Amino acid sequence: MTRLVQLAPSILNADWTRLADQIEQLESAGADWISLDVMDGNFVPPITFGAQMASAVRGLTSLPIEAHLMVEHPEGQVDDFVDAGVNCVTIHIESTRHPHRLLQRIAERGVEAGITLNPGTPLSEIEAVLPICGRVQVMSVNPGWGGQRFIPESLDRIRQAREMLDDCGREDARVAVDGGVNESTIAAIVEAGADWLVAGSAVFNDRESVAGAIARLRRALARD
Repeated sequence: MTRLVQLAPSILNADWTRLADQIEQLESAGADWISLDVMDGNFVPPITFGAQMASAVRGLTSLPIEAHLMVEHPEGQVDDFVDAGVNCVTIHIESTRHPHRLLQRIAERGVEAGITLNPGTPLSEIEAVLPICGRVQVMSVNPGWGGQRFIPESLDRIRQAREMLDDCGREDARVAVDGGVNESTIAAIVEAGADWLVAGSAVFNDRESVAGAIARLRRALARD
């Protein structure tokens, strides 16, 4: 199955004092999604924002929004993010005792249910929930901070995730990658089987405009 590769810039590195302008730049540059890195200071050390930010972003754009919940006990927050208007909620397999039930609840609310896992977690941990997931997200850095270097071993995990989805009849589900996506890594990531990519510091940085950064990523893909 040929899949269109979609770019989902994370606003973690954006200038939040100019959020409306930054999101307008994402739209003009051709971003496909917006990703929200939700951190609670427990599951990962930093604290970012909650569902209020999702609601604010929803009011600024018609682009689809993913909420990546890097939080303990995500079952207590899922409904708030769905109510805020996100299109996908991604939870960590490590963060809840009942991932199957929670993913079912997300899907029943009418949004895409995503599962993700940290670099040190075997992919076998998510096997039981693959049939109910719209996507598997491979963390290619340890979650918590933007700007980290891509973990090379993640390429094998991306391939394995794609094979696992295909083997259970979920050829339609996406393989997402979050962490270290830039012009040097993007082609290999896609070649390994990913088709939904979160990019943070590669899009929001002091070197170039948002439009220039997204164009650079697209060119790197086209050269593959």
